[in-house]
Amino acid sequence: MKNYELAAEYIQKRIQGQVDLAIVLGSGLGPLKESLVDVTVIPYEEIPGFLKTTNVGHEGKLLYGKMADKRVLCMSGRFHSYEGYSFEELAIPMRVMKLVGAKCVILTNAVGGVNLEYKPGDLMLVEDHVMFSGYSPLRGKNEDALGPRFVDVTNMYDKYLLEVAMACCKRSNLTVHKGVYWFMQGPQFETPAEIRAIRMLGGDVVGMSCVSESLTAAHCGLPVLGISFVSNMASGVLDQPLTIEEVNEVASSIQKPFSAYLYDVVKCIEVEKL
Repeated sequence: MKNYELAAEYIQKRIQGQVDLAIVLGSGLGPLKESLVDVTVIPYEEIPGFLKTTNVGHEGKLLYGKMADKRVLCMSGRFHSYEGYSFEELAIPMRVMKLVGAKCVILTNAVGGVNLEYKPGDLMLVEDHVMFSGYSPLRGKNEDALGPRFVDVTNMYDKYLLEVAMACCKRSNLTVHKGVYWFMQGPQFETPAEIRAIRMLGGDVVGMSCVSESLTAAHCGLPVLGISFVSNMASGVLDQPLTIEEVNEVASSIQKPFSAYLYDVVKCIEVEKL
């Protein structure tokens, strides 16, 4: 707990302001930060006890500024278990966000489309997730000051935030679905057989992030909105290999409409309702 507090205190000294909400930017979505104004930039390596991103395409900076009259703390770059971090270590960012005063968190991420009705460039709002890895960021000694030992995650993906995001999609030219995020640890892409199994068991998209953040946020009472960007169809759906270049190419093609959509979502969130 002391390490979380040291990180939060350092951030508060740097930003000198209140935090209405936090945003985590996924693969290829870094340019969204251009929607922020009056920005303070804090490299992750300067924050005591924080993690360091090793993933190409994840900038590794904390950004604080205004977006749609909200004071936003934005992670430009996230952390994954495939980078070598334990799930307990992956609890650090959301606990620090809670301690600096964020009222909710928006998690964006790039995913593979499992649902055959989805296509690259679509968005999916996360209604629920499946993680069969057997790991949890809440494992180990419980931080009683942040949340209970056993936490109910029935409404982990906040219904009010989901309603706001669905209402905003009517003003966007993006195709937006609601569905289930299936977590796979990576870094290898999934096999075609795994994708067929995931589809049979109700998964709509598959990704390598998000769930450790969602679970940690739920533990400390931080409402979550998950927005998944379908960067490619999952393994075996199309007769072509999967590459990170494809992820970045599709992300680049929708950066402007995605940024406009997320800006609208942030604008419409009434923090006092959280």
